[in-house]
Amino acid sequence: MARRCATKHDYETLAAFRGELRSFLRFSEDAARAVGLTPQQHQLLLTIMGTPGRDYATIKEIAQHLQLRHHTVVGLVDRMEGLGLVARRHSTTDHRVVEVKVTPQGEDILRTLTIAHKEELVRLTAVWRHLAAIIGGSPQQEG
Repeated sequence: MARRCATKHDYETLAAFRGELRSFLRFSEDAARAVGLTPQQHQLLLTIMGTPGRDYATIKEIAQHLQLRHHTVVGLVDRMEGLGLVARRHSTTDHRVVEVKVTPQGEDILRTLTIAHKEELVRLTAVWRHLAAIIGGSPQQEG
């Protein structure tokens, strides 16, 4: 069985990629803080609004998406509800299920953040393309 090797080029490319990922995450964290949210609060709003096919998400779905425990999400939703950024209701089909919806105030904040993130992603597109070209052009070496 042939052993695959990692080259210096592979390390440099992966380091550049991870650096750009971290740069984007830092941008996102700073942008959230600039509008008065924690990064986790921003992610909660985005998770709800990004739920396919509907304008709410359940506590369970949010917990799965954010990789948090159920009770942690409940606390996060409590704080966000206190800020007027989300509202919760019991499902009309199963009263054990809690649905969380973004309020108009939360939508305004999320819209501002999303526009800024789209602009940052456009800026990063050239970087991603360059890295993809490097990775695609690097032959795998075996030894």
